[in-house]
Amino acid sequence: MIKVEQQQILPEEISVIVVAVLLGTLARALVLKEDYRQYPSYPNGLLINIITGFVAAALGAVAIPALMSKNYIAVTFLTLALQQFRDVRKMEKESLSDLEYTEYTYRGNAYIDGIAKTFESRNYIAFITAFFTSLTITILPFNLWVNVMAGIIAGLTVFYFLKRFTKGKSIGDIAQVKPGKIEVKNSSLFVDGIFVSNLLGTDNAEKLFKEEGLAVVIYPKEDHFRINLDNFGQRQAALFEATRALGNKRYHFSRKDYEKGRVVITLVPIKQDIDALVEVVKKCPLLESAKKSHNVMKTNLKGEE
Repeated sequence: MIKVEQQQILPEEISVIVVAVLLGTLARALVLKEDYRQYPSYPNGLLINIITGFVAAALGAVAIPALMSKNYIAVTFLTLALQQFRDVRKMEKESLSDLEYTEYTYRGNAYIDGIAKTFESRNYIAFITAFFTSLTITILPFNLWVNVMAGIIAGLTVFYFLKRFTKGKSIGDIAQVKPGKIEVKNSSLFVDGIFVSNLLGTDNAEKLFKEEGLAVVIYPKEDHFRINLDNFGQRQAALFEATRALGNKRYHFSRKDYEKGRVVITLVPIKQDIDALVEVVKKCPLLESAKKSHNVMKTNLKGEE
């Protein structure tokens, strides 16, 4: 008979894997608070995020022990993991697209694409945090407890830099958001003198907007920020967040002022709270598809002269 040599996992390797997995999963959990407005189903949505984060952390944790044991074949499954994370992004994108017709207003394709990429990238945060935790514990020459503490510190440091690197900006970072004054003139809706719509053709619609309508006006802090704010996908994302936060009894509009670059978000909400409307528009994330680097554009244009 041919004896098959079974390779056993050493207690030290188990400690490395467990610590790295826990820290990687914790890293995924710590960024969950930034996802609440993007992932609607609370118990199930949170569970999905934690489980995928745990799987990502496990993959990062076992990579170093597999290499140290010269089990190079086991490391090749990392490529499958990357494909799996891309599939997760695809499934999230399809799921949010299916929900478009159930919301007060559309998220828009640009917003959905950004959410799906965020969903994928935060799994990589868990993966990389666990990987560097495992690597630090493995390569240090001290005793196990010292190595574990150093690994935890290294993992938290990596997580901190990854979180800062991947954190996007919001509308409040590039613009001021102020309450707007609603006026209805001859069935036309105006906010701070900006024409919004001429669809208020009934007395009931006019009365509804005058009594219950809320509006905010977005003022870009610099002229080149109009490139972001004028983007249709960006305005649609802000309108979606407004209706989702306050509800929508009837009517919702987004309009831009071509002369000064102001953007109007107005609706008849279920919840009457103008401060909440201002805050939710401020916190609406800037979409990656709408971002333009002003400094890079200036550098490139100068180089072409």
